[in-house]
Amino acid sequence: MSTGAIPHSVIVIEDEVQIRRFVRVALEAENCKVTEAGSGERGIIESGTRKPDLIVLDLGLPDRDGIDVIREIRTWSGVPILILSARSMESDKVRALDAGADDYLTKPFGIPELQARVRALLRRAVHSSGTENPQFNVGDLRIDLIKRQVWRGELEIHLTPIEYKLLSLLLRNLGKVVTHRQILCEVWGPSHVDDTHYLRVYMAGLRRKLEIDANLPRHIRTEPGVGYRLVE
Repeated sequence: MSTGAIPHSVIVIEDEVQIRRFVRVALEAENCKVTEAGSGERGIIESGTRKPDLIVLDLGLPDRDGIDVIREIRTWSGVPILILSARSMESDKVRALDAGADDYLTKPFGIPELQARVRALLRRAVHSSGTENPQFNVGDLRIDLIKRQVWRGELEIHLTPIEYKLLSLLLRNLGKVVTHRQILCEVWGPSHVDDTHYLRVYMAGLRRKLEIDANLPRHIRTEPGVGYRLVE
């Protein structure tokens, strides 16, 4: 595997420390960068701040029921949510799925099954991002959404996780203007919609990596006062 692959970002919301560590080890083996949260409230904050690729959620949390956590996250994010719970009744699974969870794994569970469920959810998220083909050619850029790798010609470009999120968002809206507010909300979270300085700094960095001449961008165009557009 190329060292240029960007890890998937996963938040594990689970109050039992041993289970969190068990899940962390399993996910890190799948090239995931794991953030832990020991309560529902902390998990919501981390989810809004970090904008993960996947959330792994326990229903039996000390401060909030996991169903409420799902519903709150679903008000502003479509991120895949995998439930890990000791609640094995069909009615509990139905409630979680109806609230917006994507999959449900009953405790106890094995590492291979957990990893398989995670891989399936991440693949599904890629395919639902607006295209069936996860590989794109945009001018001299080649982008593989599954491997999370980017090339300009034969040169592999190493992006930070935030730069990758920016590029993915623009790619899903290829040819369309994406507003400053849309980008800030999706990449940094709803509490950062006015932090346009974040966007200017990171977009400048992304251009330096992707464009032959960052001062004369061919791919990432600025729409003054509105947003940005990725063009071929």
